[in-house]
Amino acid sequence: MSDVKYWLWLSTAPRIGPRAIDALLRHYGSPEEMFFAPRGEISRLLPRRIEGAEELERRDLDAANRIMEKCDNQGIRVLTLADDDYPDRLKNIFSPPAVLYVKGKLPDIDNEAAIAVIGTRKASVYGIKMGRKIGYEIAKCGGLVISGLTIGIDSAAAEGALLADASCVGVLGLPHELDKSRFSRDILMRGALVSEYAPGTKPHSSFFRARNRISSGLSLGVVAVEAPIRSGTRLFVDEAASQGKEIFAVPGNADSNNCAGTNAMLKEGAKPVTDGWEVISEFAQLYPDKIKKVPLEMPQVWPRSPENRASEEPDAEKRTKKVIDKPDNTAYIDLKKQLDGLSPSQLKIIGVMDRASMHVDDIINLSGFKPSKVLADLTLLQIKGYVRQEGGKHFTLNIRK
Repeated sequence: MSDVKYWLWLSTAPRIGPRAIDALLRHYGSPEEMFFAPRGEISRLLPRRIEGAEELERRDLDAANRIMEKCDNQGIRVLTLADDDYPDRLKNIFSPPAVLYVKGKLPDIDNEAAIAVIGTRKASVYGIKMGRKIGYEIAKCGGLVISGLTIGIDSAAAEGALLADASCVGVLGLPHELDKSRFSRDILMRGALVSEYAPGTKPHSSFFRARNRISSGLSLGVVAVEAPIRSGTRLFVDEAASQGKEIFAVPGNADSNNCAGTNAMLKEGAKPVTDGWEVISEFAQLYPDKIKKVPLEMPQVWPRSPENRASEEPDAEKRTKKVIDKPDNTAYIDLKKQLDGLSPSQLKIIGVMDRASMHVDDIINLSGFKPSKVLADLTLLQIKGYVRQEGGKHFTLNIRK
């Protein structure tokens, strides 16, 4: 186990970027050796254009100790380059992060067919549908979805993985305490959230582009679902290509500006795909015990209320499906038509929800299931549209019994 405080001292020094850290580690071998190096030596080793060497020369561990305390309070695990379970796949990229801040349970990335699913934030209805579908199918067939969790395609792919009741890894462009992603809590029940930014770090727009190298570094391949010509998706794909990753793209309408970027990628050599199996089957020989073709009928996701949909899917086209008017503006579901899509435990949870705004503790007691099981099933029921969450951990059915 590495001495974490010295890694935090090195990785959080102001104005010392990943390249400078990489050069210093190659010279010293470890942050601890660097910490006890002769005064002035670190400054002499760094190029003159690198600012921040004076911060390292102070050899001050106060900031590192504060970060360790914040990590303890927030349930964050500090994973360093020296740790055995730091993914080798990520170590091998140019300028890997010296420290990863991890919440949840990080899968054994090196033994996973991990695929990053990416695309524009301003996704169309088509893009959201395809992002969700591909995320679901990759996860259902044994792959691991890597998502940036931003609204649009990334969030839709994470939702698809959750619908498959599978693990997912979210890569943040912010410190954990600033993350407001819709599916973060649900992902923590099945997978992990990772960030290279320590608690208390002030956000910067450059963080989201820097995050690309981590998302692609954890992955074997990248699927671009929908993107215009000029977009962050293009930058992500360029980063992934420089790392030697497989590049896939979903074809879109030839006259759609939102698909112009992904269509251009296809002309440049990206592999065209229309479902998750076409992506994940490329790696079946590497993971024959994990990757299997299975029936890929995704559970139906019912439209959310307009106010929620506007915040989750910006600039998406309005859905044309008619919603039955109710006093609380909720779309009710014909339960008889949907019973086949629910597991026995989900059916039991629905069965015990005999009143509006039930507290989760009451649902746990009446169902007899473990809290983790109830929370996981409630998440899926929310995604499918059977249940909505209200304030104070209360839940209400969206269906008539």
